[in-house]
Amino acid sequence: MKNPFNLSIIATNQNESKGRIINENFSQTRSEYQRDRDRILHSAAFRRLKHKTQVFVSHEGDHYRTRLTHSLEVSQIARSICRIFSLNEDLAETLSLAHDIGHPPFGHSGEDALKSLMKDHNGFDHNDQAIRIVHLLEKKYFDFDGLNLTWETLEGLVKHNGPIDSKVTPSILNLNNEFDLRLHEFSSLEAQVAAISDDIAYNNHDIDDGLRAGFFSFNELRDLPLIGDIIENLPKNFETRDMQRINNEITRRSTSLMILDIISVIKENIELESINNQNQIRSLNKPIVHFSKNMKTQVESVRSFLSDRMYSHDSIKQMSENAHEIIYFLFKFLIKADDKTLNELKIDLNRDDSKNRIICDFIAGMTDNYAKKIYEKYS
Repeated sequence: MKNPFNLSIIATNQNESKGRIINENFSQTRSEYQRDRDRILHSAAFRRLKHKTQVFVSHEGDHYRTRLTHSLEVSQIARSICRIFSLNEDLAETLSLAHDIGHPPFGHSGEDALKSLMKDHNGFDHNDQAIRIVHLLEKKYFDFDGLNLTWETLEGLVKHNGPIDSKVTPSILNLNNEFDLRLHEFSSLEAQVAAISDDIAYNNHDIDDGLRAGFFSFNELRDLPLIGDIIENLPKNFETRDMQRINNEITRRSTSLMILDIISVIKENIELESINNQNQIRSLNKPIVHFSKNMKTQVESVRSFLSDRMYSHDSIKQMSENAHEIIYFLFKFLIKADDKTLNELKIDLNRDDSKNRIICDFIAGMTDNYAKKIYEKYS
């Protein structure tokens, strides 16, 4: 299939794709990265993000972000940046939608619990779990397990945080042995855009969610770089408006400033490094996509503020403690559970994995609501 898009010479072009592990015929109606995106969208793991914690567990309120809404916001930002440079929006969208599908219930608290429980069994990491899902755990096709994604999508998922030079997780190591992902190199420009879009999205929506939750006030944000400047430039009577409008105005302006900063940095780096193809991007010893020095300092100040006033808040700590209790109970209970219980829960032990890993996969796939339901049933 010819590429129907007017892509830049530095964009990822499906005509130069390294393909899929299992060869498939090209689609007559969609690009290869559209197919990857659709496989993510129709996966069970993606649907479950609707009821997985971002910061607040689902019962805390309908307006707080979940992993699903966060992923959609990341996708919107990534596509916007890619369009400026005529990059492959479909690939960036796919990576944005898929980047969090390996997260267990209860956000980072759930991940910390599984890391502890699996420390003697090759550990647990949500990026590694995402690879397990797309390469093994999804069961949708007659011809293969997983989703049989393209090399470029797998590369972008594996290198979400940059090249991997040490401590390769087992799932990523196995995939790399099967489908060399050039772990020591940087990923495509689209993958780098998706990764920075993740940072932009959560920095801004956590400000919104923190204000909604009453963890801090507009006045307390005035002393922050970036956010404080935005508030100072709002109309003098802005606090007479309803919170939803104020929050949106702050996060909209902040998001725009971060995006403009990224666009400026990309332009500067492309010119500075004389980039004219994808291989140059991968072979550089540094990323093309990142915040400017000044913006990075401002963003780090925002993150530090959120860490102190939101992530360390007593109510969040209590949610974390509850999450640890639920995850620990479920893991220890299921490891000792009889065949009848395992069958009722549709846990299949007839798999080429240890029982600990199978139980870990099962718990990691749970939504917050389902984990609480099973905990209440058996505790």
